[in-house]
Amino acid sequence: MEGLPFLPGNTFVDPTKSKFHISQSLGYKNGYALPKRPERGVGGTQLFHNQLSESELDELANFSPTLTYGQAKQAPPAAFIPAHVAWDKKVLKFSGYYKQTVHESPEEYYRVRPVEIFYYLEDDSISVIEPHVENSGMPQGKLIKRQRLPKNDQGDSWHWKDINLGMNITFYGKNFHITNCDKFTSDFLESEGIIVNEPQQIPLDPYITKRAEAAALRTYDTPSSFDKLKQFKELDRKVLRFFCVWDDRDQMFGEMRPFVLHYYLVDDTLEVREVHTPNDGRDPFPVLIGRHKVPKNRFDLPSSFPSVVMEISDQEIKQYFTPKDFEIGKTLSIYGRRFLIYDCDNFTKGFYYNHFGTTNFAPVEVKGMAKELPKMEIAEYNNFGSIEDSLQSCNSLIPQPPKKDFIKMLENDHRELRFEAIMSPGCKDTMRPEDKGRRFIITYRLADDMLTIYEPPVRNSGIIGGKFLERTRVAKPGSSLEKPLYYGPQDFYIGAVIEIFKHRFVITNADAFVLKYMEEHRGQFPEQTVSSVREKVGEYAGPQETMKGGPMKVQRQPGDLELMVRQVRAQLKKIAITDKARVDEMFLRYNNDRTGYIDINNLRDLCKRLQLPIDDDVLCAVICQITSDPEGRVNLEDFRQFIEST
Repeated sequence: MEGLPFLPGNTFVDPTKSKFHISQSLGYKNGYALPKRPERGVGGTQLFHNQLSESELDELANFSPTLTYGQAKQAPPAAFIPAHVAWDKKVLKFSGYYKQTVHESPEEYYRVRPVEIFYYLEDDSISVIEPHVENSGMPQGKLIKRQRLPKNDQGDSWHWKDINLGMNITFYGKNFHITNCDKFTSDFLESEGIIVNEPQQIPLDPYITKRAEAAALRTYDTPSSFDKLKQFKELDRKVLRFFCVWDDRDQMFGEMRPFVLHYYLVDDTLEVREVHTPNDGRDPFPVLIGRHKVPKNRFDLPSSFPSVVMEISDQEIKQYFTPKDFEIGKTLSIYGRRFLIYDCDNFTKGFYYNHFGTTNFAPVEVKGMAKELPKMEIAEYNNFGSIEDSLQSCNSLIPQPPKKDFIKMLENDHRELRFEAIMSPGCKDTMRPEDKGRRFIITYRLADDMLTIYEPPVRNSGIIGGKFLERTRVAKPGSSLEKPLYYGPQDFYIGAVIEIFKHRFVITNADAFVLKYMEEHRGQFPEQTVSSVREKVGEYAGPQETMKGGPMKVQRQPGDLELMVRQVRAQLKKIAITDKARVDEMFLRYNNDRTGYIDINNLRDLCKRLQLPIDDDVLCAVICQITSDPEGRVNLEDFRQFIEST
């Protein structure tokens, strides 16, 4: 069966065949479906004939057999393809330039302007485009729009056969020189039998070259091992400092004045600065000779130099001062002034040691360099104001307020130590019989170390109680005005004698907050002081007031409580007479929850704001006179009647 020719009658069907599907004729490559030759026959049978490629199949399809005998049949003519289809998007590109003359310009005579010439094979049209140049200042872009350009007066147009490298072409009276073309253009011309000339370079524009050279980064070669730039880099901010004096005592009213001479190594300039002392009586000008290069001898000039009408320049000056001219113990003449150098700083010493090998830097003793001023005496304290304020008037012409310790004020704000004291009968001012037994409340403010003395009123004593001493700092007796010693918390203990402005007070008692504060700051108080307060006040137990001190344990005399209640009412009545609306404001300020009542704690805060007594017995007596409520609550109407009643 296999050897029979493939002719009719020699083909047989396999009765056992059950698969008749056709093999796949499409394949995928890079995600695209492409036709392919089947590798298997119908039903998956193996194909033994040779597989032909696509190119072989195309060749067989285009194969036209020739007749052995007879005249061959002529092939049909090729299909007509128009020019706009055959030459579509096929453009010849030439590069060239033209020169533009520049009139009335001293920097340039002509400009070289490069262009690109495009020749469209589709319709033999030409366009000329000039590339854009940044900051050129000239309109650039399309010089000639796409069109057929006339070649001569006979009506001929430019053709690609007329264009080659190295030739000049004229478009509308402007000459363009062709220098180069792209590869497609070169291949096209060579395929048409045209020999392409060698490409050329576009000449440089002189003005553009000059601008590029001016904008380029300049580099310099150092002409020597040391120049001004190296001097600036290595010696910038390095200054030689000499201490000198100007001895002018030969003149009338002359003296020896101190100066400082600065020599700047970066540019070999120097300056002379005057040393001022407090109250020296001289104008506050710091510079005697400004910074500049100073000649050694300013008057060493040629006799022909017209110094009357001309200033001295660098050409006339022969020598300037250099570091070699400065030496300790040497006298220099600078503009007619004699300066004696007697010392220098450490940097100057190191500079001379490293560069000149100098090792002797012993300073020269100069007598009479500084004038001794009389010592300022502090005026005697006149007891007006504080000692600090009076001292500020002596220190400066325009007094400034003394500086305060704000950290101490913030840490001890509203902290006060209260002590009970009696006036000592040993003092001259207290020898009167009525002064014996007078009781006082001494309040010490920890924020600013100020004292306040208050005398509780005593009925039928003949002495008007109230504030005995305004808030002030009190210096200890015998302290100097320059460094006064003030009373501190350590000086207040049970039995201590405090002398305040020739009045002696003996500390007899203290409140509970004093003991608490001393125990919290044991390092600031002697043990004897803490023990004396503990024995008098007793062991501290339970939370107490930290603001304004705790309740004072003071034994009151008969009638003191009623008198203090009347004073509280009188003070509140003054406020009501001045502005009755403030009574409601004081009440509503503490009635935050709007219940219509305030308690004893609110009343204590109110008295504290008004600088009134805040002892518990006084507040309880005030509450009892205001209201009969068993819980001690006060309403607005009872509060107003208590204040406005007589």
